[in-house]
Amino acid sequence: MKDDILKRFVRYAEITTTSDRSKDVTPSTDCQWDLLRLLESELRELGVNDIDLNEHGYLIARLEANTERDVPVIGFMAHVDTSSDVSGTNVKPRIHENYNGELITLENGIVINPAEDADLGRYRGHTIITSDGTTLLGADDKAGLAEIMTAVKYFTDNPEIEHGLIEIIFTPDEETGTGMDKFPREKLKSVFCYTLDGGEEGEVDSECFNAYGVKVEFTGRVIHLGSARGELANAVTMASAFVSMLPQNESPEATDERLGYYCPLEMKAELGYAELELFLRDFDMDEINRRIEAVKVFAAAVEARFPGGKVNVIPVKQYLNMKEHMQKVPEGMDYLLKAAEKAGVKTKFEIIRGGTDGARLAEMGIPTPNIFTGGHNFHSCKEWAVLSTMEKSCMTIINIVKLWANPDVS
Repeated sequence: MKDDILKRFVRYAEITTTSDRSKDVTPSTDCQWDLLRLLESELRELGVNDIDLNEHGYLIARLEANTERDVPVIGFMAHVDTSSDVSGTNVKPRIHENYNGELITLENGIVINPAEDADLGRYRGHTIITSDGTTLLGADDKAGLAEIMTAVKYFTDNPEIEHGLIEIIFTPDEETGTGMDKFPREKLKSVFCYTLDGGEEGEVDSECFNAYGVKVEFTGRVIHLGSARGELANAVTMASAFVSMLPQNESPEATDERLGYYCPLEMKAELGYAELELFLRDFDMDEINRRIEAVKVFAAAVEARFPGGKVNVIPVKQYLNMKEHMQKVPEGMDYLLKAAEKAGVKTKFEIIRGGTDGARLAEMGIPTPNIFTGGHNFHSCKEWAVLSTMEKSCMTIINIVKLWANPDVS
């Protein structure tokens, strides 16, 4: 199983699938189709015939039930895209077998130091996978893809093992926050689903941020600079003034655990018009609403400071905290915890300071917690994954399926 997971993961990681949040099409980049079509082909090779890959890059496949038991339909989900925060082009995975516990030195002066990364220090003697240091690795979420595909192979290779109908769901554009905007919810039969998009061994996520994106538009008043006194409203300066009003103690770099934040993500500006993309995050919806109101106050203050200029605030919901949905089908979480235990994993509940496609799917009526994949330091050139944890994640998937088919299985 380890060999299969590793080969799949390396194969998937080498394919460029960087998404682009500036595009309003789904998938946002053509390169994501390369991996989606490969996954479709591999599923067919495994004997999965019920496959739907639609025009928006949503791949939904079904492994048919092989039992007459009345087993609820469940799903497993992962995303094909990687973050644009760091280059994901020409990824060259490096495999460090029997890791010696010392510094891992990569190209571009990148060093992964176990003295600074306590998680790494625990895996002396294990197989560690990194990039070459010039790109991210892509364990977010190609580790999840490899684990789900290897679990599918397990069941097709062992048809005597009873299971119900299993849905396999691969999505584009998770990293842009728009990956579920066009998702064909009506095609799913699952009563419960699991995303394979978590991090370190044992991490189980059933709570995430509430997330809003805010587009802030600044319209200036333009006149020749030589005659600008008392007339010019410079949109570049307006946008800069707005950003300076955002509380620094409520920024991503100043918060952790359950503290939310404002994050100015991207700005395009010229004299007459500027546009700012702003992220708002919090676990408490009241705090999100407070931040939205604060943004409107900051906008009014900028208008007052720059006569003739206008500021328009457009908040858009991205995803909501999935916590409230988990208890709708309580056995789904129970089986997850038992399945991980059977795989030799001690679970721990974590909050996601971010979101997953599972949070969006939970809003659509299918509770979807998030399971560890074995990846660490996502969205960076120091990203790494541990193969033994990837195997345990795959075994957790297999055990979940068995428990849904027969809750008394030993």
